[in-house]
Amino acid sequence: MTVDRLLEGTRVVICGGPGGVGKTTASAAIAAGMASLGLRVAVVTIDPAKRLADALGLEQLGNEPKLVDPERFAGQGIDMQGELWALMLDSKRTFDSLIERVAPTPQARDEVLNNRIYRELSNAVAGSQEFTAIARLYDLTQDDHWDLLVLDTPPSRNALDFIDAPDRLTGFLQGRAIRMFLRPAGIGGRVLGAGTGVVFGLLRRVTGVDLLEDISTFFRAMGGMIDDIARRARHVKALLADPATTFLLITSPERDPVQETIYFHRRLHEQQLPFGGLIVNRLRPEPAEADAGDFADELGDDLARRVAAAAADVGALAARDRVNVARLRDELDDPPVVTVPQLPGDVHDVEGLAHVCEHLFGGAQAAV
Repeated sequence: MTVDRLLEGTRVVICGGPGGVGKTTASAAIAAGMASLGLRVAVVTIDPAKRLADALGLEQLGNEPKLVDPERFAGQGIDMQGELWALMLDSKRTFDSLIERVAPTPQARDEVLNNRIYRELSNAVAGSQEFTAIARLYDLTQDDHWDLLVLDTPPSRNALDFIDAPDRLTGFLQGRAIRMFLRPAGIGGRVLGAGTGVVFGLLRRVTGVDLLEDISTFFRAMGGMIDDIARRARHVKALLADPATTFLLITSPERDPVQETIYFHRRLHEQQLPFGGLIVNRLRPEPAEADAGDFADELGDDLARRVAAAAADVGALAARDRVNVARLRDELDDPPVVTVPQLPGDVHDVEGLAHVCEHLFGGAQAAV
């Protein structure tokens, strides 16, 4: 099995999984491999460590797609027939762009973007990073330039946040608390009592900040946009379940990542979201059997025994990996699986990325 076969008929790939298993690298390798097959591909990451930029040989990534120089891959034996673009999500900028699109007038747009309350909320709304990641992906799907979009996601401990983010944002915007602020009575009426007004007045005298006015301006300006934002959130939710979208789960064969992957898959099943397959990264290969007597003459008895013991330990770890992967396959009802063996070093550049591509696309995956 190879990744290109898993992605037949797919336009959006969402790479989910535990942290620390090489998910960002796998996302970049998937995008690079598909671009080498002639597709125009964009990969989106929210990885704060900026490892994707390093792996692609770019100094930095921003909120807009940046074309990767195909010559960087040519030196590694990868002929980039298509185009590979990359961007790093800027949640604040994405949220600002959403306000700019739905604002009914330039004045309403500026009132919100310049408002103190908005500046805090746009960073603090529950699930904003997860929602804006999918919202940015949705924006990219509206551009016919892209044949394939690949999204790197937060670790799967946030799977619930990521999958439910559109619903939570919609619930927040259309909740009773927000509607109370939008009633004609205004904030100065029954919503805030007299005692609260005294506190806000004292705050204004001490700090010079009229927080009550900021809140009033924010909700007044947002009033005409909330339904549009909620509608967009529903479109974003629909994108997750679209037949042209698929989730690939990236994991490693250790016990804890396997358990988290089983949890993520369960959440996908509960939400009836499309699951395309599994990539098991860093699978230890089984070493050849080593008997101390076979090389005692070369190494001496003591060193030969140590080498044989080390080989036995590696063999035990490899066997444990296979037990964990067998459990994973059983729990996920025997899904399509692509494996990548444990490489000699950490993947942090184009050369390492090319090695991962070889295993994802070249049929060189280790046997499980």
